[in-house]
Amino acid sequence: MTATSNNLQAVSEIIDQRPLSRFQLRTILLCGLVLVLDGFDTQSIGFLAPSIAQSLHLSIRTFGPIFSAALIGLMVSSLVVGPLADRVGRKLPIIAATLTFAVFAIATARATTFHELVTFRFLTGLGLGGAIPNAVALTAEYSPKRLQRVFVTALFCSMPMGALLGGLVSSVILPRWGWQSVFYAGGVLPLMTALCLIGVLPESIRFLSVSGKDRSGLTSILRKIAPEIAPEKIDFSKPVEENRLKGASVLHLFTDGRAVGTVLIWTPFFMNLLVLYFIITWLPALLRQNHMPVSAGILAVSIFSLGGIVGSLVQGRLMNAWGSFPVLLAEFVLCLLLIGSLAFTASFPLMMTTTFLLGCLVQGAQAGLNALSATFYPTQIRSTGVGCALGVGRLGSIIGPILGGVMVSHDWTLQKIFFAGALPALLAAGAILASRALYGSRNPYSRSIAGDGEREMAGP
Repeated sequence: MTATSNNLQAVSEIIDQRPLSRFQLRTILLCGLVLVLDGFDTQSIGFLAPSIAQSLHLSIRTFGPIFSAALIGLMVSSLVVGPLADRVGRKLPIIAATLTFAVFAIATARATTFHELVTFRFLTGLGLGGAIPNAVALTAEYSPKRLQRVFVTALFCSMPMGALLGGLVSSVILPRWGWQSVFYAGGVLPLMTALCLIGVLPESIRFLSVSGKDRSGLTSILRKIAPEIAPEKIDFSKPVEENRLKGASVLHLFTDGRAVGTVLIWTPFFMNLLVLYFIITWLPALLRQNHMPVSAGILAVSIFSLGGIVGSLVQGRLMNAWGSFPVLLAEFVLCLLLIGSLAFTASFPLMMTTTFLLGCLVQGAQAGLNALSATFYPTQIRSTGVGCALGVGRLGSIIGPILGGVMVSHDWTLQKIFFAGALPALLAAGAILASRALYGSRNPYSRSIAGDGEREMAGP
């Protein structure tokens, strides 16, 4: 193991150069659990919409604002909580966010009017949006740099896993106890998890090292990660590359050569989340509108989510092996072709096969983009970087359901809607191609990027 010049080992060296400990793995799994519950709630509204509409005597055509309300909350919270977490740490925002979406998921089950649904979904979204960037940041900060992409992309299989769990739970309890029971389940589980996290979730070790806060807490965590290293052999000074960042301002996303890289990451974020939520939100309703049973919509979302699990698990290894540029470009080109093919697919089995492949590609690409944002920025602005990228992406996730609602309200056919849904994938592929054309190897997609001032490639 490399030592510093005075024979002390830096905190970052202890994480990066030794095998992964059980303590680190447990912390990453806890972050994954939070995102499983997040995915359960975020994506359940899509396949519950037909039942809610029938129960509350609402038209499915009016559900655009209901779908978008939680996504607006997600956007607002991602933009606000990310910078806040770079000042106060990761643990408290994760617990507070989990409690928030638990409470308002339960409140959603009590909703009886259109306006109550919109209000409670927005408030639920505030919690969901606060959990994601901090879970990503905490995972990245407990991962050795050599495994950051693998763990962060694998982390994002948790959200489609939560959606798949939601589909399975809904198929069992929805016919028996109604749509409200799904929201009760989606509230009670994170409530119990949040209470558990208070006692077992650690603060970010890299955050404690960079901020200089809670030396005793940092020492306690290091004992669990590397019990064989005596505290007097550890260099607790701030990493030199972190000293130049003062505070956690959003402005730092556009300094030190990061400006164009930030924009080149934000563009596919926006487009890909537009596609993802367009498919998840409207596919069940569109199938139902085309005289298929409610179970077909639940099956479609479950298959899409299963594809997302597969895509997220392999994404990090693909990017490490082949590079971000070819992998993400290929994924968006294939998404373009597959979404367009849905416009001409009449066979339900073929549609479900295409839906599975889209789940692999769209959610795999999203996991890859999240890994880029988590590793592109240094520790002091990591939650800010991830949160802002997700916030910009949430604009796409908001616009996707709204556009779907507009097309449905104008009586567009299923074929026309899916054909239009291919356009964002084309624009995302165009942004990645533009990064290569404009900056060659000096772009966020060229090579793996290590945060904390040790990027393998410079910003544009």
